[in-house]
Amino acid sequence: MGKRSSSPKLLFIVNPGSGNNEIDFAEAIRTYFESKKTDFEIYELVKGCSIDKLRSVITQAKADRVVAVGGDGTLKLVAECLEGTDTAIGIIPAGSANGMAKELGIPLEVDAALELVVNGHPKKIHAVKVNGELCIHLADIGFNAYIVKKFDDLPQRGMWGYTKAAWKALWNHSKMEVEIKIKDKTIRTQAAMVVIANATMYGTGVKINPDGNLTDDLFEVILVKEYSVMEILKIRFTDLPFNPEKIETFSTRDLKIKTKRKVHFQVDGEYMGKVNRVEASILPAAITVIV
Repeated sequence: MGKRSSSPKLLFIVNPGSGNNEIDFAEAIRTYFESKKTDFEIYELVKGCSIDKLRSVITQAKADRVVAVGGDGTLKLVAECLEGTDTAIGIIPAGSANGMAKELGIPLEVDAALELVVNGHPKKIHAVKVNGELCIHLADIGFNAYIVKKFDDLPQRGMWGYTKAAWKALWNHSKMEVEIKIKDKTIRTQAAMVVIANATMYGTGVKINPDGNLTDDLFEVILVKEYSVMEILKIRFTDLPFNPEKIETFSTRDLKIKTKRKVHFQVDGEYMGKVNRVEASILPAAITVIV
């Protein structure tokens, strides 16, 4: 427990399983506030922590700002608890891919991120509801979702693990036959993957969705028709642009996708299984973040 003062009370939700375990984030937070008169609490997530449990922790803490210390998955969990409220969410990037932190310009260095949590300003951003799941960053079906699944199954992380997962996926993944309904338009095509993009870029900084804007009332649908090993490795390891001939983008408030066969599906870096229907709609001003 921290010390009382007139500054906002902070609740840190720390995911000990995030990232590469090089930094003890709970310790770093305590050290940072040692000489400051800040009221704070730290709650460490247990594996498989239910949303109801986390909600009750947040309610009891009565904090002014709730801070997700982890990657996009941790942020999604905190956002699900606070969706539709005015409680501001802070971010300390501690995941292996911190897509949303990069999107919002949050410093990756711990002390700088903590300073922003205390002194930053709240800003409302929209989210997307995808098959009933809150998506704050990116969801997709097809190729990337298959890699997320394969990557989760691998004992080793990092570049080599990812490259192995990508190779496996490339050999085993066939194109999807999709029917996409946007507004009054129906598109029937073959695709390697379809991305529902609230944000503009993947965690590495590759801009899959240059038209994205977190404060408008639209999200983007990105149809990736072709893929190659180079394009896939770009997503994960570089911020090089995609080949535009292989990509089409649409902006919308809602969307329906049907696929001929069941396809792999992920939301904010979490594998969700296989689906043959996806429905998505915009949630305007869904959450408040500190920037």
